[in-house]
Amino acid sequence: MSALHRRHRPNYTKEFEEEKKRLPTPSHRHAAPSAPWPWVDIHDNIDPHQLESEEPPVPDSCDHTTCSERGGCWRGYPQSLFPNWTTAQVEKSKISDAIVNYNKDTPCKIYHVDVNNSGFFTSPGMAKMEEGKEEESWDRIVHTERPQDLRVRALFLENLSGPVLQMLGAKYDIEPFFWSSSLNWIPSRYQENPKAGEGDHITITLTFLKSMDGMYNRNGSQSTHSLTSNATIEDRLTLTEQMIDTQAPLRLRSKKRILVLDLLSVHLIRNKDDSTIISYHPTMSYHPVTEASYLRDRIRYAGQSVYWQLIFRNSPDPTFVLLTYVWHALYAWDEALEHLYNHICWLETKVISTNDMILTQELHVIRAHHLHYSSLLEDFQKTVEFIKTTRNPAMDSVSKSEQESSAKLLVRECDNLLSEIDRLELGSRMQDRRLKNVMNLVFSSVNIQDSKRMQQMTEAAVKDSAGTLILYDSWFITDHSDKQIAYLTMIFLPSSFVAAVFGMNIQDLVPDTLGTLAHYFEVAIPLTMMTIWVVVTFQSKNIYPEGTSLLTRFGWPVQLCLNLLKFRVGRQSDENIPMSTKDVSNS
Repeated sequence: MSALHRRHRPNYTKEFEEEKKRLPTPSHRHAAPSAPWPWVDIHDNIDPHQLESEEPPVPDSCDHTTCSERGGCWRGYPQSLFPNWTTAQVEKSKISDAIVNYNKDTPCKIYHVDVNNSGFFTSPGMAKMEEGKEEESWDRIVHTERPQDLRVRALFLENLSGPVLQMLGAKYDIEPFFWSSSLNWIPSRYQENPKAGEGDHITITLTFLKSMDGMYNRNGSQSTHSLTSNATIEDRLTLTEQMIDTQAPLRLRSKKRILVLDLLSVHLIRNKDDSTIISYHPTMSYHPVTEASYLRDRIRYAGQSVYWQLIFRNSPDPTFVLLTYVWHALYAWDEALEHLYNHICWLETKVISTNDMILTQELHVIRAHHLHYSSLLEDFQKTVEFIKTTRNPAMDSVSKSEQESSAKLLVRECDNLLSEIDRLELGSRMQDRRLKNVMNLVFSSVNIQDSKRMQQMTEAAVKDSAGTLILYDSWFITDHSDKQIAYLTMIFLPSSFVAAVFGMNIQDLVPDTLGTLAHYFEVAIPLTMMTIWVVVTFQSKNIYPEGTSLLTRFGWPVQLCLNLLKFRVGRQSDENIPMSTKDVSNS
């Protein structure tokens, strides 16, 4: 058992297991080998044993023939090839967790796609790395001979086990940053170990957006994406979770779709003889990701395209095979943004027909996710530009004409990708403006409704305070729009009146004053009559017909007396009318 296996005894708590179900927040400072302190933050302690070590910082390369006596150099990976990666750093980067805590019940599968010198794609099958047969697996990885006319071999890793991670890392001399960036979903792009005329290593790790059916795996059918626990992801799709975590899936209610983040993690070893592409596919039961077998089929199907077949025939550069991986991410982006645009249009129609405040919360959630998607698109563009500008050193071994033609082809195809990404960014900015417009429409609708309610409340308050004097058929009716306020007024008005009376400065209450009760009535009664006259003049819609002049309305007391007189005369005439013919005959 290696020192790594002996020293690493993780004991995850329940809270940490729940935290593992969330997509990790990328630590961009640990994305590339150019950072001199891999996974050592500002307040982390430096390993004193590593500082005092007399071993060379760069160990001698292994030919994988003499190391079999000590069990293979892969057992000490990554420290065997990269001594600066101490045990603490390996643990913090989650590489140690991937080496030790993997699913031992399911074997690791490595799917293959071969591209020969004629540009023809074939699939030699799948290699199954079973638990307990590490020596056999190591011998297969190291000593399996490749066909003579092989240009590129693509490996797709499914259910990656710890021993296979170490074997591939030791066999192809892979920088541990590839595994740490893949395990932590850190966008990265870098070139390492370039050798003129021989080759280099390129790592591409990016997060892209894809759309999924919201009813996935509910009828027992197997989808093209790995997801074994539906309840877990359904719990993460609540509105609160979406507001907190932009890494979480985004539900689109209109089309029953879900927008989720996916990972494209590729390590390309470019050699003058034959090249290797390693594609890592995480196994996550709580989050849907693209399966290794599914991407294997798509890459192989790209080899049947007439357009791309001509490129593969005319250029020996394996970078063009890498571009097909990038096109897969672009397809997913385009489809996801298309569904998001349709959902925004649907929300616009809902806002017009209703003013539900739940829509406002949903719009804020979508806006937060949309801002995150925009940053991922920018990172996607930088990745394509990196591929475009990173020249393959192995192309120095071919003729000058092939170098020039391959370089022109690579620039052209990268420009095609950049053009598509520009289109996606323009569409994303347009969607952002549409979201702002919908949010403004929601707030405007809510403000209009609030204004209408305030107007109704104001009218009710005016009617309640002044009252409406209605004269219909000479009957007096006092209409109060708000009975509750009227009841409160009836309760408190007598006590308020008594308090006002005892607060008057008159001789009957305060002997030293000059005012009398007669003076009070001399002022109060005329002022009250004048107030009633003015109020009824402006509230006499039920006394006079509409359109009556203001001067005529001031004469409402006269009209009121006439109406009362008509009422009495009419009542007396009604009393003189006999009730029936029998009464007439009796009289």
